[in-house]
Amino acid sequence: MMIGKRINDRYKVVSAIGGGGMANVFLAHDMILDRNVAVKVLRIDLADESNLIRRFQREAQSATSLVHPNIVSIYDVGEENDLHYIVMEYVEGMDLKQYINENHPIPFEKAVAIMLQIVSAVSVAHSAHIVHRDLKPQNILIDHDGVVKITDFGIAMALSETSITQTNSLLGSVHYLSPEQARGGMATQKSDIYSLGIVLYELLTGKVPHDGESAVSIAIKHLQATIPSIRDQNPQIPQSLENIVIRATAKDPFLRYQTAEEMEADIKTALNPERQNEAKYIFPMEDGDTKTIPIIATKNAMQNLDETVVAEVIEENSDTEEKTVKKEKRVTRRKFGLSQPSFSFLLLLSSHYG
Repeated sequence: MMIGKRINDRYKVVSAIGGGGMANVFLAHDMILDRNVAVKVLRIDLADESNLIRRFQREAQSATSLVHPNIVSIYDVGEENDLHYIVMEYVEGMDLKQYINENHPIPFEKAVAIMLQIVSAVSVAHSAHIVHRDLKPQNILIDHDGVVKITDFGIAMALSETSITQTNSLLGSVHYLSPEQARGGMATQKSDIYSLGIVLYELLTGKVPHDGESAVSIAIKHLQATIPSIRDQNPQIPQSLENIVIRATAKDPFLRYQTAEEMEADIKTALNPERQNEAKYIFPMEDGDTKTIPIIATKNAMQNLDETVVAEVIEENSDTEEKTVKKEKRVTRRKFGLSQPSFSFLLLLSSHYG
């Protein structure tokens, strides 16, 4: 029982706030500085995973260097009798998921104001070479004054090489998972940008773009399915905002915003009068023409998980060429399937939700 416990003879646990597959979060009172704090405590059954503990402490300590008004501050990292904990800034309010559920439809001006705070924080983290890896509304807090705070920087990185991450943390985040993460690849700054695009989509529509009966089916949609048009659902949404979603959620990371800072600059002007008649964004080719990213139909995708799912992407310097109908021009294409790590990752998703 944690309630009433004094951690390190300093943090008195007051109540439970929440928890997940990896840790539980408590409201506590710092008896030295006389302030309320949030304490994230790793599950006791993870105490024997020495590599995990070292990474957890190292990455959490690294995240303490992030100082930004829209990032939850980390005050302390420590352990006591196999109890591993992180002491963080306590934000009195709710997470963005709850905020969206309670306030949809959210005015466009408010959605933009929220996203600017989020993207500004991510931009600062990326400048410090810290990738969040798990951006989602549940990890974004909003207080009673509308100030947004991102939490859990560094923690997803610390847990990235453990089975507990794949079976709990990422699974809980599959609605915001980038295609490269769904393939079992390394998360990068571009992966965070993809997740930011999904968060903006949800702010504008009140729902996630991809849903399904299992985590596997959702992950495959991130790999293969087109993001539904937000203006088809609500024509009142400015095209400029949909264009930001389109760019951020490109299947090919190279077609996304190059940086979070670039995305932030685009969001800042999204509601400017001169962008009222903006055309729908189409991905450019290097020669000035346009290209589309082929999408594989998802029908029956889950019936044969033992078969390789093959998709096509356009890539330079490929040995395979084929004619396109448009102007009979040749573009290079490469076929790729689900890699062994990706296939294993999908099986892991399937077994978890089985």
